[in-house]
Amino acid sequence: YVILATPPRFRPEQLEAAIKAGKHVFMEKPVAVDVPGVLTVMAAGQEAKQKGLGIAAGTQRRHQKDYQETIQRIRDGAIGEIVYARCYWNGGEIWVIPREEGWSDIEWQIRNWYYFTWLSGDHYVEQHVHNLDMCNWIAQAHPIEAQGSGGRQVRIGKDYGEIFDHHTVEFTYPNGLKMFSFCRHIPNCWQNGSDHVYGSKGHISMEQNNVSVLRVKGQPAQKWKRGTSGHQIEMDDLFAALAAGKPYNEVDATVTSTMTGILGRMAT
Repeated sequence: YVILATPPRFRPEQLEAAIKAGKHVFMEKPVAVDVPGVLTVMAAGQEAKQKGLGIAAGTQRRHQKDYQETIQRIRDGAIGEIVYARCYWNGGEIWVIPREEGWSDIEWQIRNWYYFTWLSGDHYVEQHVHNLDMCNWIAQAHPIEAQGSGGRQVRIGKDYGEIFDHHTVEFTYPNGLKMFSFCRHIPNCWQNGSDHVYGSKGHISMEQNNVSVLRVKGQPAQKWKRGTSGHQIEMDDLFAALAAGKPYNEVDATVTSTMTGILGRMAT
């Protein structure tokens, strides 16, 4: 059993090597930072299926019973026909690794990997992938078009590499569904991490305070706690499947959400 949790740039080659070695894998998200990496992961995922090897991915929301319940309510028509969705990953600053004397360019970039697109995919891919995964899960599809804008407002020093600090993207799904995405890392601004789905009858909000809210026209709002994080559950689900000898492969969904992030980043 191998855990892949190094910078995302290395994940495709590491997954490929692990599967060739006959190991089960847990790989963090995102699974790649560019299209060649995505293609490598897809091929490794197919090989794993042929060999009966399990692959779990770090999209833990799919394993939380409360998120599953929320998605099921949408499937059951609680908000009617889906009209559009919006999602947010807005926060402040995160860690920075300043360059030390004696470090080569490549060593410093790998240590400070978050701030280089070739290593992280940009924070839009590296973190916002969770929200994009939720929207794909809800839509049961992936976007085929994107337009966006973004830039660097506060991440302007050398320690911040080349990534942006804000992105906003409008995605279009095959059925015409629109999804609006907002991802930002700027201190002292509105911070929010949430997902919202609007339908012909009302809407569901999955708020950042671990609460989901269903609002239907003409009815009182319904609220429910979303429970504990899926970080442990995703491991439990993998181990249970392996112990039972059942197929387990999360590559396809996580590849799709990673590629959604890459599409959005390219648009901005």
